Amino acid sequence: MANSPGSKKRARQALRRTDVNKARRSRVRTFIRRVEEAITGGDAQQAREALQQAQPEIMRSVTKGILHKNTASRKISRLAARVKALNA
Repeated sequence: MANSPGSKKRARQALRRTDVNKARRSRVRTFIRRVEEAITGGDAQQAREALQQAQPEIMRSVTKGILHKNTASRKISRLAARVKALNA
């Protein structure tokens, strides 16, 4: 357990950051799930719109340190490929 005042403060900050990061991660997952549900439903137009909303949200998670840049790019790329395949 933390003993010095500085380490106690760091422990409190870590708890707050954990809550914030958890909420951000959940938000990104929600946007990704909306795209996947539209793809599963076979609605190309809805999937395209959901992807357009999800892309900036996924990239925003990179700037906040939730996802690595390459991970975010990979997720976007794979979702875009699946949405594109709906149209074909």
